[in-house]
Amino acid sequence: MEAAPTATAAGVVRRGTVRHVRPLAAALVLTAVLSAAGAGAATAAGSTVRLPVLPARVDAGKPCTAGSDQRAADVPWEQVSLQLDRTWQVASGTGVTVGVVDTGVSATAPALKGRVTAVGDAGTDCVGHGTFVAGLVAAAVRDGVRFAGVAQQARILAVRGSDARGAVTAERVAAGIRAAVEGGAQVVAVSAALGSDTAGLRAAVALAQKKDVLVVAAAVPDEPATATSQSPPARDYYPAADDGVLSVLDVDVDGARPAGAYTTDSAQLAAPGDGVVGIGPAKDGHYIGSGASLAAGFVAGAAALVRSVHPELTAAQTASLLRSSAYPADVPRLDPYAAVTSVLTATAAAPDRDAAAPGAPVRMPADQAAGPLRRALWPASAGLAVIVAVVWAGLVIPRGRRLGWRPSARRSAAAAGPAGAGGGPEA
Repeated sequence: MEAAPTATAAGVVRRGTVRHVRPLAAALVLTAVLSAAGAGAATAAGSTVRLPVLPARVDAGKPCTAGSDQRAADVPWEQVSLQLDRTWQVASGTGVTVGVVDTGVSATAPALKGRVTAVGDAGTDCVGHGTFVAGLVAAAVRDGVRFAGVAQQARILAVRGSDARGAVTAERVAAGIRAAVEGGAQVVAVSAALGSDTAGLRAAVALAQKKDVLVVAAAVPDEPATATSQSPPARDYYPAADDGVLSVLDVDVDGARPAGAYTTDSAQLAAPGDGVVGIGPAKDGHYIGSGASLAAGFVAGAAALVRSVHPELTAAQTASLLRSSAYPADVPRLDPYAAVTSVLTATAAAPDRDAAAPGAPVRMPADQAAGPLRRALWPASAGLAVIVAVVWAGLVIPRGRRLGWRPSARRSAAAAGPAGAGGGPEA
């Protein structure tokens, strides 16, 4: 049974967890609370906007998740943290397809209209989780709304990795990864984090590597089944821990892990995932959600940006670029702007696709003003030399003559003798 939410001075604890969300200057902080009637909602700090809480699954016999009528009017904290306004000036994700292996993606979601292709019946989403993740990847800006996905021009390939109600198995996830790869996705976001690996999962990941598709997966399950202040022991979850998968952990507005969350030692990248805003399966309203599956959505969107800007990079090099350009931390934090503006070395820019290097070395852009500045200094240096010569000629030499300066006898003798002739010592 889930624990009731508990309000604190720092914010509000998420239902079923002890996740605290604290305000941050100049950023919108959304915190999950329950309404008096027991329905999930989120309150925007400093405003009266309340958003419904995103469900992870829908029990049999319960109605499907409806569209939200509430909108996030301010810029969510995660967009501020990721510097998406700056990033969108450089890249948009055009030409890249991201497969979302989840509960399906609603093809009628307004923010994704015209950019969703579905495998089978995955174009409908009873739960809403897959649509939420797809929105983090690629939702476009709507009138009067400042929320948007990371790669607004990317296309979404909807694939089921669960049943219609959100129940997940390794077989469904493996089949979803294969379907996304075979459907032409260049990046695949996997929301499930399973407690054990299977041959099917490994085979699906191997197929993605063979086809040069980057798989981005949640490093841990979204939240423990029971509330606790102590995190379970660190362990691996799959397919995130499989070789060739970019494993992503969720962090809050302060860059910390929520108390009581699942942990792992194999995560390669961290991204916002605690109290983040996203779209629903219908209408223009928003939901709020938490978990590593949502952090994986942000990273998948960033991977789409990189692959749109650097289509010459392999999947492995794209993952390496995302890691090497991230903010330094125990688990490096995603920095989309640094990833798309980094200048690649010759090795990374012209990779050998048959033997891709595990790392894509990068360097920061050179100072564009350095060359013109050096060229401008040459005339100044020449002018300074002329001034020194004039001062010497006009002041120093006449003064020396007045004082009777003369060449030394040794120098005079050396000057008078034949070149190369030896002379005796002075008397």
